Amino acid sequence: MNTKQPQNNNAPSLAKMRRLLWLMGWIKIPMIAFVRPKLLTINENELQLKIKLRRRTKNHLKSMYFGALAVGADIAAGLHAYYFAEMSGKKISFAFKSMNVQFLKRATSDVTFYCQQGELIASAMSSAISSQERINQMVNVYACNEEGEEIATFEMEISVKVLN
Repeated sequence: MNTKQPQNNNAPSLAKMRRLLWLMGWIKIPMIAFVRPKLLTINENELQLKIKLRRRTKNHLKSMYFGALAVGADIAAGLHAYYFAEMSGKKISFAFKSMNVQFLKRATSDVTFYCQQGELIASAMSSAISSQERINQMVNVYACNEEGEEIATFEMEISVKVLN
């Protein structure tokens, strides 16, 4: 697990982002608390998040349920967007407009989600700040099993707007 601190002084720490994820699950979005994700890494380049295969996340085929996979992808991209919103110091609203998923294999073990598009998300945030317009950006999230095999790819459209 990479716990190296990001280079930017305004960047929230890994510990702060873990607390935020926990609070978000218990206060605002109960589905997050239900699947119990673990934030492994967050920095300007990537975010890694793990969801364990357990009774709550398993379907009748003993693989990870589609809903748990969707929650993991949502958190991976959304938390990375929140990370950059925090660094900007502005009040920024973001939501997902669409999602396209390719399931490559059944998820029969714990799943790690990777969002490696920090530059793209940061660029969308800065465009929204400078233009004061809503900006839509496609972001990719990859899900891998414990053996490192890619089991799903998520293409998610994030919509970003600066609030006044």
